[in-house]
Amino acid sequence: MIDHPEPVYDIAQLGHTELHTPDLAASVAFFTEIYGLTLVGETPGAAHLRAWNDDVLSSLTLTAHDEPGLGHLAWRATSPQALHRRVAALEEHGVRGWWHDGDFGHGAAYRFVGVGGHLQEIYFDTEKYVPTPDTTPALPNQPQKFAPRGAAAAHIDHINLLVPDVAAASRFQQETLGFKLRERLVPAGRDEVGAWLSVMTKAHDLALTKEPAPTQGRLHHLAYSVPETSDVIRAADIFLENDVFIEFGPAKHSRTQGFFLYVYEPGGNRIEVFTGGIHIFSPDFETVTWDTESQGRGTAWGMPVPESFHSHATPPYVPAGAEVTA
Repeated sequence: MIDHPEPVYDIAQLGHTELHTPDLAASVAFFTEIYGLTLVGETPGAAHLRAWNDDVLSSLTLTAHDEPGLGHLAWRATSPQALHRRVAALEEHGVRGWWHDGDFGHGAAYRFVGVGGHLQEIYFDTEKYVPTPDTTPALPNQPQKFAPRGAAAAHIDHINLLVPDVAAASRFQQETLGFKLRERLVPAGRDEVGAWLSVMTKAHDLALTKEPAPTQGRLHHLAYSVPETSDVIRAADIFLENDVFIEFGPAKHSRTQGFFLYVYEPGGNRIEVFTGGIHIFSPDFETVTWDTESQGRGTAWGMPVPESFHSHATPPYVPAGAEVTA
């Protein structure tokens, strides 16, 4: 009989993220007017936003900074007890994080730096969104009234981080926070270059991609989902009409099988509109290992992957001694 480790289900979801932007006003305008989020609060140097189907008050903070990139990402635990179990697991793993009293929209959180250099936190107490008379939905099982604006991003979905050692970063998330490795990319004769992990039944809440530069802590992209494939196509038209550069898509991923579209927001961060993706209900799902792209193609239907998708990340990497150009 094979001895399987006890699965951990202490992390429920990607709760929120913080993105740095060198142009806060332009980033806020993009996310509210074009991407379709709603501004729900402001604090000095920061704006807090939500998507119409997020049940929490805020899922995204934009913070003024001299360069773009990830401020931090936050995982919500399934209970107060689960939060403390994961903190204990982190500390047993040798992680020395720290508690803080909370931030806009949520309570106490434990912050730490993960393998790969990204600032992460876990928390439980959160402020739920309370609709106003104007945003009260007709159906009580929706957080708010559906009144689409721009691409009408529905809720926060996943994040992709660049890491120097994909296998090590993947093991860390699995061993300390209970992530399940769903798919991985290991080209013949090379180290692992991609991993897709989730905490519950989704195709992925977290993607890890091989960092191409001698640095760490960088962001590849942040994704919000929309309900239908047609919503992704509609988003492409909205980006076109608003002079937003479309980097990649619409198309279908091989890994995760999600339908996607990638753009850059004005601060420089890559943002995805995503829908679909496989859902995993089997408790003994076996990790799918890819050794190459499917039939030599980078996407399910053969759309080529642009070079920028492998090179652009935030913050930009500037080699020591290199001249910075505006």
